[in-house]
Amino acid sequence: MMLQDKDRIFTNLYGHQDWRLPAAMKRGDWDGTKDILAKGREWIIEEMKASGLRGRGGAGFPTGLKWSFMPKQSDGRPSYLVVNADEGEPGTCKDRDLMRHDPHKLIEGCLIAGFAMNAVAAYIYIRGEFVREAEVLDAAIEEARAKGFLGSNACGSGYAFDVFVHRGAGAYICGEETALIESLEGKKGQPRLKPPFPANVGVWGCPTTVNNVESIAVAPTILRRGASWFSGIGRPNNTGTKVFCISGHVNKPCNVEEEMGIPLKDLIEKHAGGVRGGWDNLLAVIPGGSSVPLLPKSVCDTVLMDFDSLREVQSGLGTAAVIVMDKSTDVVKAIARLSAFYKHESCGQCTPCREGTGWMWRVMERLVKGEAEKSEIDMLLDVSKQIEGHTICALGDAAAWPIQGLMRHFRGEVEARIDAYHAKAAAE
Repeated sequence: MMLQDKDRIFTNLYGHQDWRLPAAMKRGDWDGTKDILAKGREWIIEEMKASGLRGRGGAGFPTGLKWSFMPKQSDGRPSYLVVNADEGEPGTCKDRDLMRHDPHKLIEGCLIAGFAMNAVAAYIYIRGEFVREAEVLDAAIEEARAKGFLGSNACGSGYAFDVFVHRGAGAYICGEETALIESLEGKKGQPRLKPPFPANVGVWGCPTTVNNVESIAVAPTILRRGASWFSGIGRPNNTGTKVFCISGHVNKPCNVEEEMGIPLKDLIEKHAGGVRGGWDNLLAVIPGGSSVPLLPKSVCDTVLMDFDSLREVQSGLGTAAVIVMDKSTDVVKAIARLSAFYKHESCGQCTPCREGTGWMWRVMERLVKGEAEKSEIDMLLDVSKQIEGHTICALGDAAAWPIQGLMRHFRGEVEARIDAYHAKAAAE
Protein backbone atom coordinates (compact mmCIF):
# COMPACT_ATOMS: atom_id res chain seq x y z
CA MET A 1 0.00 0.00 0.00
CA MET A 2 2.07 2.86 -1.30
CA LEU A 3 1.12 5.76 -3.53
CA GLN A 4 2.41 5.41 -7.08
CA ASP A 5 4.16 8.39 -8.65
CA LYS A 6 1.51 8.66 -11.37
CA ASP A 7 -1.11 9.33 -8.67
CA ARG A 8 0.74 12.19 -7.00
CA ILE A 9 -1.10 15.51 -7.05
CA PHE A 10 1.65 17.75 -5.63
CA THR A 11 4.46 17.00 -8.06
CA ASN A 12 6.53 19.97 -6.89
CA LEU A 13 6.12 19.44 -3.14
CA TYR A 14 9.88 19.73 -2.61
CA GLY A 15 10.44 22.72 -4.86
CA HIS A 16 12.84 20.95 -7.22
CA GLN A 17 11.18 22.80 -10.10
CA ASP A 18 10.10 26.40 -10.49
CA TRP A 19 6.79 27.49 -8.92
CA ARG A 20 6.05 30.10 -11.59
CA LEU A 21 3.26 29.82 -14.14
CA PRO A 22 5.15 28.37 -17.18
CA ALA A 23 6.57 25.52 -15.07
CA ALA A 24 3.23 25.00 -13.30
CA MET A 25 1.46 24.69 -16.66
CA LYS A 26 4.02 22.09 -17.76
CA ARG A 27 3.05 20.11 -14.65
CA GLY A 28 -0.59 20.25 -15.76
CA ASP A 29 -1.99 23.21 -13.83
CA TRP A 30 -4.57 25.41 -15.62
CA ASP A 31 -5.02 22.65 -18.23
CA GLY A 32 -8.56 22.81 -19.61
CA THR A 33 -9.86 24.85 -16.67
CA LYS A 34 -12.40 26.51 -18.96
CA ASP A 35 -13.79 23.07 -19.91
CA ILE A 36 -14.17 22.13 -16.23
CA LEU A 37 -16.10 25.36 -15.56
CA ALA A 38 -18.24 24.73 -18.67
CA LYS A 39 -19.57 21.53 -17.10
CA GLY A 40 -21.41 23.69 -14.58
CA ARG A 41 -21.72 24.12 -10.85
CA GLU A 42 -23.84 21.06 -10.15
CA TRP A 43 -21.44 18.76 -12.00
CA ILE A 44 -18.43 20.08 -10.08
CA ILE A 45 -20.13 19.69 -6.69
CA GLU A 46 -21.45 16.20 -7.49
CA GLU A 47 -18.01 15.11 -8.71
CA MET A 48 -16.40 16.43 -5.50
CA LYS A 49 -18.98 14.54 -3.45
CA ALA A 50 -18.33 11.36 -5.44
CA SER A 51 -14.56 11.66 -4.91
CA GLY A 52 -15.06 11.23 -1.15
CA LEU A 53 -12.65 14.09 -0.38
CA ARG A 54 -12.85 15.02 3.29
CA GLY A 55 -11.54 18.35 4.58
CA ARG A 56 -7.78 18.33 4.98
CA GLY A 57 -7.70 20.98 7.71
CA GLY A 58 -8.43 18.63 10.59
CA ALA A 59 -12.16 18.00 10.98
CA GLY A 60 -12.51 15.75 7.92
CA PHE A 61 -15.92 17.05 6.84
CA PRO A 62 -16.91 16.00 3.28
CA THR A 63 -15.77 18.83 0.99
CA GLY A 64 -18.38 18.45 -1.77
CA LEU A 65 -21.16 18.42 0.82
CA LYS A 66 -19.78 21.61 2.39
CA TRP A 67 -19.78 23.34 -1.00
CA SER A 68 -23.39 22.29 -1.59
CA PHE A 69 -24.54 24.23 1.51
CA MET A 70 -23.91 27.53 -0.28
CA PRO A 71 -27.06 29.26 -1.61
CA LYS A 72 -27.92 28.29 -5.20
CA GLN A 73 -29.64 31.63 -5.91
CA SER A 74 -28.24 34.91 -4.61
CA ASP A 75 -30.55 37.01 -2.42
CA GLY A 76 -28.57 40.08 -3.41
CA ARG A 77 -25.58 39.32 -1.19
CA PRO A 78 -22.32 38.21 -2.84
CA SER A 79 -20.81 34.86 -1.81
CA TYR A 80 -17.18 34.32 -0.85
CA LEU A 81 -14.64 31.53 -0.62
CA VAL A 82 -12.13 31.86 2.22
CA VAL A 83 -9.02 29.68 2.23
CA ASN A 84 -7.63 28.88 5.65
CA ALA A 85 -3.84 29.14 5.28
CA ASP A 86 -3.26 30.00 8.94
CA GLU A 87 -1.63 26.65 9.75
CA GLY A 88 -0.81 27.34 13.39
CA GLU A 89 -1.10 23.76 14.69
CA PRO A 90 2.22 22.64 16.21
CA GLY A 91 3.76 19.93 14.03
CA THR A 92 1.89 20.98 10.89
CA CYS A 93 3.87 22.35 7.96
CA LYS A 94 2.19 21.03 4.79
CA ASP A 95 0.22 24.05 3.55
CA ARG A 96 3.34 26.14 3.83
CA ASP A 97 5.16 23.95 1.30
CA LEU A 98 2.12 23.74 -0.99
CA MET A 99 1.95 27.54 -1.18
CA ARG A 100 5.70 27.95 -1.49
CA HIS A 101 6.23 25.40 -4.26
CA ASP A 102 2.84 24.78 -5.93
CA PRO A 103 0.86 28.03 -5.55
CA HIS A 104 -0.96 27.70 -8.89
CA LYS A 105 -2.69 24.51 -7.74
CA LEU A 106 -4.25 26.52 -4.91
CA ILE A 107 -5.16 29.50 -7.11
CA GLU A 108 -6.77 27.32 -9.77
CA GLY A 109 -8.59 25.46 -7.01
CA CYS A 110 -9.89 28.80 -5.70
CA LEU A 111 -11.35 29.63 -9.11
CA ILE A 112 -13.02 26.24 -9.57
CA ALA A 113 -14.36 26.04 -6.00
CA GLY A 114 -15.44 29.67 -6.11
CA PHE A 115 -17.27 29.10 -9.38
CA ALA A 116 -18.99 25.99 -7.98
CA MET A 117 -20.27 28.04 -5.04
CA ASN A 118 -21.10 31.14 -7.12
CA ALA A 119 -18.55 33.18 -5.16
CA VAL A 120 -17.29 36.51 -6.44
CA ALA A 121 -13.83 36.22 -4.90
CA ALA A 122 -11.53 34.10 -2.77
CA TYR A 123 -9.59 35.41 0.22
CA ILE A 124 -6.54 33.40 1.20
CA TYR A 125 -6.00 34.11 4.90
CA ILE A 126 -2.32 33.34 5.38
CA ARG A 127 -0.47 33.20 8.67
CA GLY A 128 1.57 36.35 9.27
CA GLU A 129 4.81 34.45 9.82
CA PHE A 130 4.65 32.97 6.32
CA VAL A 131 6.28 36.02 4.75
CA ARG A 132 7.93 34.37 1.72
CA GLU A 133 4.92 32.15 1.09
CA ALA A 134 2.64 35.20 0.93
CA GLU A 135 5.05 36.84 -1.52
CA VAL A 136 4.97 33.74 -3.74
CA LEU A 137 1.15 33.67 -3.63
CA ASP A 138 0.93 37.38 -4.50
CA ALA A 139 3.27 36.90 -7.47
CA ALA A 140 1.44 33.77 -8.66
CA ILE A 141 -1.92 35.57 -8.50
CA GLU A 142 -0.46 38.41 -10.59
CA GLU A 143 0.75 35.85 -13.16
CA ALA A 144 -2.72 34.28 -13.32
CA ARG A 145 -4.37 37.70 -13.71
CA ALA A 146 -1.96 38.72 -16.47
CA LYS A 147 -2.74 35.50 -18.34
CA GLY A 148 -6.49 36.07 -18.03
CA PHE A 149 -7.00 33.07 -15.72
CA LEU A 150 -8.47 35.40 -13.08
CA GLY A 151 -10.40 38.62 -13.49
CA SER A 152 -13.55 39.76 -15.28
CA ASN A 153 -13.51 36.82 -17.72
CA ALA A 154 -11.70 34.07 -15.83
CA CYS A 155 -10.19 31.51 -18.24
CA GLY A 156 -12.50 32.82 -20.96
CA SER A 157 -15.51 31.35 -19.17
CA GLY A 158 -17.43 34.61 -18.90
CA TYR A 159 -17.22 34.28 -15.10
CA ALA A 160 -15.72 37.13 -13.07
CA PHE A 161 -13.55 36.01 -10.16
CA ASP A 162 -10.54 37.28 -8.25
CA VAL A 163 -8.24 36.03 -5.49
CA PHE A 164 -6.77 38.14 -2.69
CA VAL A 165 -4.15 37.35 -0.05
CA HIS A 166 -4.84 38.55 3.49
CA ARG A 167 -2.03 38.29 6.02
CA GLY A 168 -2.91 37.37 9.59
CA ALA A 169 -0.95 38.50 12.61
CA GLY A 170 0.10 35.13 13.99
CA ALA A 171 -2.77 34.06 16.26
CA TYR A 172 -3.46 30.32 16.52
CA ILE A 173 -7.14 30.98 17.21
CA CYS A 174 -7.52 32.55 13.75
CA GLY A 175 -7.22 29.05 12.31
CA GLU A 176 -10.76 28.44 13.63
CA GLU A 177 -13.06 29.32 10.74
CA THR A 178 -15.28 31.88 12.45
CA ALA A 179 -12.36 33.56 14.28
CA LEU A 180 -10.64 33.71 10.89
CA ILE A 181 -13.72 35.46 9.45
CA GLU A 182 -13.75 37.96 12.33
CA SER A 183 -10.06 38.68 11.75
CA LEU A 184 -10.61 39.07 8.00
CA GLU A 185 -13.25 41.70 8.80
CA GLY A 186 -10.65 43.60 10.81
CA LYS A 187 -11.94 42.60 14.24
CA LYS A 188 -10.34 40.70 17.10
CA GLY A 189 -9.97 37.03 16.18
CA GLN A 190 -12.57 35.42 18.43
CA PRO A 191 -14.81 32.52 17.38
CA ARG A 192 -18.50 33.17 16.72
CA LEU A 193 -21.37 31.11 18.02
CA LYS A 194 -22.91 28.80 15.44
CA PRO A 195 -25.60 28.86 14.06
CA PRO A 196 -25.70 30.91 11.91
CA PHE A 197 -23.12 28.93 9.98
CA PRO A 198 -20.75 30.72 7.57
CA ALA A 199 -22.68 29.34 4.55
CA ASN A 200 -25.58 31.58 5.67
CA VAL A 201 -23.79 34.42 7.46
CA GLY A 202 -20.04 34.49 6.94
CA VAL A 203 -17.59 37.24 6.09
CA TRP A 204 -19.29 40.72 5.99
CA GLY A 205 -22.59 38.96 6.67
CA CYS A 206 -22.45 37.14 3.32
CA PRO A 207 -22.56 33.41 2.47
CA THR A 208 -19.03 32.05 2.93
CA THR A 209 -17.25 28.71 2.78
CA VAL A 210 -13.96 28.28 4.62
CA ASN A 211 -11.70 25.47 3.37
CA ASN A 212 -8.16 24.37 4.11
CA VAL A 213 -5.38 25.01 1.56
CA GLU A 214 -4.94 21.31 0.74
CA SER A 215 -8.70 20.71 0.30
CA ILE A 216 -8.88 23.45 -2.33
CA ALA A 217 -5.53 22.67 -4.01
CA VAL A 218 -6.47 19.05 -4.79
CA ALA A 219 -9.82 19.96 -6.42
CA PRO A 220 -8.57 20.74 -9.98
CA THR A 221 -6.69 17.43 -10.22
CA ILE A 222 -9.70 15.48 -8.91
CA LEU A 223 -11.97 17.10 -11.51
CA ARG A 224 -9.45 16.52 -14.32
CA ARG A 225 -8.78 12.90 -13.52
CA GLY A 226 -12.23 12.02 -12.28
CA ALA A 227 -13.85 11.30 -8.94
CA SER A 228 -13.47 7.54 -9.40
CA TRP A 229 -9.68 7.90 -9.71
CA PHE A 230 -9.46 9.75 -6.39
CA SER A 231 -11.98 7.54 -4.58
CA GLY A 232 -10.03 4.47 -5.77
CA ILE A 233 -7.05 5.52 -3.61
CA GLY A 234 -7.13 4.82 0.12
CA ARG A 235 -9.97 3.15 2.02
CA PRO A 236 -13.76 3.56 1.89
CA ASN A 237 -14.82 6.87 3.50
CA ASN A 238 -11.10 7.75 3.76
CA THR A 239 -10.19 8.21 0.13
CA GLY A 240 -7.49 9.90 -1.89
CA THR A 241 -4.01 11.15 -1.23
CA LYS A 242 -2.89 13.15 1.79
CA VAL A 243 0.17 15.22 2.61
CA PHE A 244 1.67 14.01 5.90
CA CYS A 245 4.15 16.08 7.93
CA ILE A 246 6.60 13.86 9.82
CA SER A 247 8.72 15.51 12.51
CA GLY A 248 10.42 14.70 15.79
CA HIS A 249 12.71 11.77 16.47
CA VAL A 250 13.02 10.39 12.94
CA ASN A 251 16.14 10.23 10.80
CA LYS A 252 14.65 12.26 7.94
CA PRO A 253 11.81 14.62 8.92
CA CYS A 254 9.74 15.40 5.82
CA ASN A 255 6.46 16.26 4.17
CA VAL A 256 5.24 13.46 1.95
CA GLU A 257 2.14 12.83 -0.15
CA GLU A 258 0.87 9.34 0.51
CA GLU A 259 -2.22 7.21 0.24
CA MET A 260 -4.83 7.64 2.95
CA GLY A 261 -4.88 4.63 5.23
CA ILE A 262 -1.15 3.84 4.93
CA PRO A 263 0.09 2.08 8.09
CA LEU A 264 1.81 4.57 10.41
CA LYS A 265 4.85 2.30 10.69
CA ASP A 266 5.25 2.18 6.88
CA LEU A 267 4.87 5.95 6.65
CA ILE A 268 7.68 6.54 9.15
CA GLU A 269 10.01 3.80 7.88
CA LYS A 270 9.62 4.36 4.14
CA HIS A 271 9.64 8.14 4.07
CA ALA A 272 11.20 9.49 7.25
CA GLY A 273 14.14 7.08 7.50
CA GLY A 274 12.63 5.31 10.51
CA VAL A 275 12.63 6.20 14.19
CA ARG A 276 15.94 7.38 15.61
CA GLY A 277 17.56 4.29 17.14
CA GLY A 278 15.15 1.90 15.40
CA TRP A 279 11.44 1.15 15.69
CA ASP A 280 11.90 -0.49 19.10
CA ASN A 281 13.15 2.84 20.44
CA LEU A 282 9.73 4.39 19.79
CA LEU A 283 7.85 5.68 22.81
CA ALA A 284 4.79 7.42 21.38
CA VAL A 285 3.46 9.29 18.35
CA ILE A 286 1.07 12.22 18.11
CA PRO A 287 -0.55 11.29 14.77
CA GLY A 288 -2.39 14.46 13.75
CA GLY A 289 -0.89 17.65 15.11
CA SER A 290 -0.58 18.67 18.74
CA SER A 291 -4.30 18.75 19.52
CA VAL A 292 -4.98 15.01 19.08
CA PRO A 293 -4.23 12.45 21.81
CA LEU A 294 -0.90 10.62 21.57
CA LEU A 295 -0.62 6.90 20.85
CA PRO A 296 1.87 4.52 22.53
CA LYS A 297 4.13 2.24 20.49
CA SER A 298 1.82 -0.75 20.97
CA VAL A 299 -0.92 1.05 18.98
CA CYS A 300 1.53 2.60 16.48
CA ASP A 301 2.69 -0.89 15.42
CA THR A 302 -0.51 -1.54 13.48
CA VAL A 303 -2.63 1.64 13.24
CA LEU A 304 -3.61 2.99 9.81
CA MET A 305 -3.35 6.70 9.01
CA ASP A 306 -6.87 7.82 8.20
CA PHE A 307 -9.81 9.53 9.91
CA ASP A 308 -11.76 6.44 10.96
CA SER A 309 -8.86 4.17 11.99
CA LEU A 310 -7.40 6.82 14.28
CA ARG A 311 -10.78 7.63 15.78
CA GLU A 312 -11.17 3.94 16.66
CA VAL A 313 -7.99 4.12 18.78
CA GLN A 314 -9.23 7.30 20.50
CA SER A 315 -7.08 9.74 18.57
CA GLY A 316 -7.55 11.55 15.26
CA LEU A 317 -5.97 12.25 11.87
CA GLY A 318 -6.32 16.01 12.36
CA THR A 319 -3.91 17.71 9.98
CA ALA A 320 -1.86 14.49 9.59
CA ALA A 321 1.14 16.03 11.37
CA VAL A 322 3.00 13.03 12.77
CA ILE A 323 5.14 13.98 15.79
CA VAL A 324 7.44 11.08 16.70
CA MET A 325 8.82 10.70 20.24
CA ASP A 326 11.53 8.15 21.03
CA LYS A 327 12.38 6.76 24.46
CA SER A 328 14.60 9.74 25.31
CA THR A 329 11.45 11.90 25.51
CA ASP A 330 10.09 13.12 28.81
CA VAL A 331 6.52 12.52 27.68
CA VAL A 332 4.96 14.26 30.70
CA LYS A 333 7.06 17.35 30.04
CA ALA A 334 6.16 17.25 26.33
CA ILE A 335 2.44 17.31 27.11
CA ALA A 336 2.97 20.05 29.72
CA ARG A 337 4.64 22.09 27.00
CA LEU A 338 1.55 21.66 24.80
CA SER A 339 -0.62 22.72 27.74
CA ALA A 340 1.39 25.94 27.93
CA PHE A 341 0.76 26.51 24.22
CA TYR A 342 -3.03 26.14 24.53
CA LYS A 343 -3.10 28.33 27.64
CA HIS A 344 -1.23 31.02 25.69
CA GLU A 345 -3.40 30.76 22.57
CA SER A 346 -6.84 30.69 24.23
CA CYS A 347 -8.78 33.77 23.12
CA GLY A 348 -10.36 34.06 26.58
CA GLN A 349 -13.94 34.29 25.36
CA CYS A 350 -15.29 31.14 27.06
CA THR A 351 -14.77 30.68 30.79
CA PRO A 352 -14.01 26.91 30.76
CA CYS A 353 -11.15 27.43 28.29
CA ARG A 354 -9.90 30.77 29.64
CA GLU A 355 -9.67 29.49 33.22
CA GLY A 356 -9.24 25.79 32.53
CA THR A 357 -6.25 25.91 30.19
CA GLY A 358 -4.18 27.82 32.74
CA TRP A 359 -5.29 25.57 35.57
CA MET A 360 -4.45 22.39 33.62
CA TRP A 361 -1.03 23.78 32.66
CA ARG A 362 -0.18 24.58 36.28
CA VAL A 363 -1.15 21.08 37.41
CA MET A 364 0.86 19.59 34.51
CA GLU A 365 3.95 21.57 35.54
CA ARG A 366 3.70 20.05 39.02
CA LEU A 367 3.15 16.55 37.62
CA VAL A 368 6.35 16.88 35.54
CA LYS A 369 8.28 17.11 38.82
CA GLY A 370 5.98 14.71 40.66
CA GLU A 371 5.11 17.23 43.37
CA ALA A 372 1.43 16.35 43.51
CA GLU A 373 -0.96 13.78 44.96
CA LYS A 374 -2.25 10.84 42.91
CA SER A 375 -5.81 12.04 43.50
CA GLU A 376 -4.99 15.11 41.41
CA ILE A 377 -4.69 12.97 38.27
CA ASP A 378 -8.40 12.16 38.38
CA MET A 379 -9.22 15.75 39.26
CA LEU A 380 -7.21 16.90 36.22
CA LEU A 381 -9.08 14.45 33.97
CA ASP A 382 -12.37 15.61 35.47
CA VAL A 383 -11.55 19.24 34.71
CA SER A 384 -10.47 18.31 31.15
CA LYS A 385 -13.93 16.75 30.65
CA GLN A 386 -15.58 19.94 31.91
CA ILE A 387 -13.65 21.97 29.33
CA GLU A 388 -14.07 19.55 26.41
CA GLY A 389 -17.30 20.19 24.54
CA HIS A 390 -18.24 23.22 26.65
CA THR A 391 -16.68 26.00 24.59
CA ILE A 392 -17.69 27.89 21.43
CA CYS A 393 -14.82 26.46 19.38
CA ALA A 394 -12.64 23.35 19.57
CA LEU A 395 -9.66 24.98 21.32
CA GLY A 396 -11.01 23.70 24.63
CA ASP A 397 -11.04 20.16 23.21
CA ALA A 398 -7.55 20.68 21.78
CA ALA A 399 -6.25 21.59 25.23
CA ALA A 400 -7.98 18.67 26.93
CA TRP A 401 -7.13 15.85 24.52
CA PRO A 402 -3.31 15.75 24.86
CA ILE A 403 -3.71 15.43 28.65
CA GLN A 404 -6.40 12.75 28.32
CA GLY A 405 -4.15 10.83 25.91
CA LEU A 406 -1.21 11.06 28.30
CA MET A 407 -3.22 9.70 31.23
CA ARG A 408 -4.83 6.98 29.10
CA HIS A 409 -1.47 5.52 28.07
CA PHE A 410 1.18 6.84 30.47
CA ARG A 411 -0.62 7.17 33.79
CA GLY A 412 1.85 4.74 35.35
CA GLU A 413 4.74 7.06 34.46
CA VAL A 414 2.98 10.04 36.10
CA GLU A 415 2.21 8.02 39.24
CA ALA A 416 5.79 6.73 39.44
CA ARG A 417 7.03 10.33 39.47
CA ILE A 418 4.70 11.23 42.31
CA ASP A 419 5.94 8.18 44.29
CA ALA A 420 9.58 9.08 43.61
CA TYR A 421 9.06 12.70 44.64
CA HIS A 422 7.38 11.71 47.93
CA ALA A 423 10.01 9.04 48.65
CA LYS A 424 12.75 11.59 48.13
CA ALA A 425 10.97 14.12 50.36
CA ALA A 426 10.51 11.51 53.09
CA ALA A 427 14.19 10.50 52.90
CA GLU A 428 15.27 14.10 53.34
